[in-house]
Amino acid sequence: MENEITPPGDNYTIRCPRLGHTVSFSYCRSENMGIPCFKILDCWFEHFSVERYLRETLTEEEWDKAFMQAGKSKILSILEQIERAKKVKI
Repeated sequence: MENEITPPGDNYTIRCPRLGHTVSFSYCRSENMGIPCFKILDCWFEHFSVERYLRETLTEEEWDKAFMQAGKSKILSILEQIERAKKVKI
């Protein structure tokens, strides 16, 4: 399946090392405010040609934003999510 460029459907899931449970490719494809998770290449390369698929579907700017910037630490990401949640009015 690794030479296949078409991503698997939502019924195909793998374990996410960041979340600790299973997710579909479509979740990983847009989980980072519409751009792919920075770990998507590491997690999905065994399942299909994820890099080739993303290079063909992302703009250069989206690719750079997802993969060329230094990743945030888990603590910083959690703190940013907490701050965003505090701003949401229920």
